[in-house]
Amino acid sequence: MSLKRVAILIVVAAAVGVAAYLYLGGEDGEGGGAPITSVTVPGVFSAQAQTGQKSYDTNCASCHGRNAAGQNGVAPPLVHFIYEPGHHGDESFQRAVAYGVRAHHWQFGDMPPVEGLSRQNVIQIITYIRELQRANGIQ
Repeated sequence: MSLKRVAILIVVAAAVGVAAYLYLGGEDGEGGGAPITSVTVPGVFSAQAQTGQKSYDTNCASCHGRNAAGQNGVAPPLVHFIYEPGHHGDESFQRAVAYGVRAHHWQFGDMPPVEGLSRQNVIQIITYIRELQRANGIQ
């Protein structure tokens, strides 16, 4: 193979690698796909939601995306009418974190349990998610 062909193959491989990195979310550090939904973030969160946001960013965003917008090919958005309080109450979130949950609304696969979160941590995360939901018309 000529040196010119090798150089072309290297450039093409590098371009494909950069495109895959950006498409899979490498630029934002979450490692997933593009957001599934657009989320309006409220101007101010309650103190409990601010604490919940920190826990969410550390424990949940890698799958469910920034501001619970979901990630294509990874996990669903939590700012979605399926997760409104009347359909998925707060205890549903507690149980999902503690025990995991079988896929039933989406085709992302089962959610494993999340280690290291107390019930109080999850309450704070739920508060953050519920405030995001309300800011997006989900009551």
